[in-house]
Amino acid sequence: MAFEELKAKQSVMWGNGPYERVTNTLRDMHALAIERADPQPAERLLDAATGTGAVAILAAKRGADVVGMDLSPVLIETAKERAAEEGVSVQFEVGDAEDMSYDGASFDKVTSTVGVMFTPDHSAVAGELTRVIRPGGRLVLACWTPEGGLGQMFGMMRPFMPPPPEGAGSPFTWGTEDHVRELLGESFELTVEEHESTLSIESGEAYWELFSTSYGPTKTAADNLDEERRNEFRQTWVDFFEARREGDEVVHHREYLLTVGTRR
Repeated sequence: MAFEELKAKQSVMWGNGPYERVTNTLRDMHALAIERADPQPAERLLDAATGTGAVAILAAKRGADVVGMDLSPVLIETAKERAAEEGVSVQFEVGDAEDMSYDGASFDKVTSTVGVMFTPDHSAVAGELTRVIRPGGRLVLACWTPEGGLGQMFGMMRPFMPPPPEGAGSPFTWGTEDHVRELLGESFELTVEEHESTLSIESGEAYWELFSTSYGPTKTAADNLDEERRNEFRQTWVDFFEARREGDEVVHHREYLLTVGTRR
């Protein structure tokens, strides 16, 4: 499968369900990304792979001139609706983080929270992030770590999903300092921080309901299975998360790497 075919599938997958339900579990991550980006009035900020626009909306509330871009038309429409509900102006548009339409050095700040990490060509997206930020501008990326809670979850899901195409980079390597420095270290002064976003939920079954209806990768995998395999997937999921019960709740510790870069 060529990357263009993969990205066409991804644009549908991420819009397969009300992803904003999952976005709402990441508010602590979004707040920290905005704190590190520190958007100022009239600064131009790009939120790349914006999803349903949570970070873009927070930046607009601070007075920044914000563009939110995502590969999925469905997510962009939801982002527009959410911005209207919040009473802020954001330029939301469909676009590819590996091949952006923006002029070079046209943004003061660029953010992405567990977004651009899912692009298959890591070198291409790193090059685009570098190109569109002005000298002295700031980059803020939040990416799941391979050994953390999301990396473990995707490992559990892997037998129920199609294999990745040859040559596509693992999303979770964006959550390792060595990989980030290899991709961006020549162009940015980088600092990296390790953080955790915790999701607490009443049961593994409730977690299955949330993700099998609202999280594109999980819902798409489940939708493409026959009844027997779907039931097997569901039981595997429930058992996986029930093993992470702490008292009366299932607690998912979701570790991520926060990268802050200043463009040289």
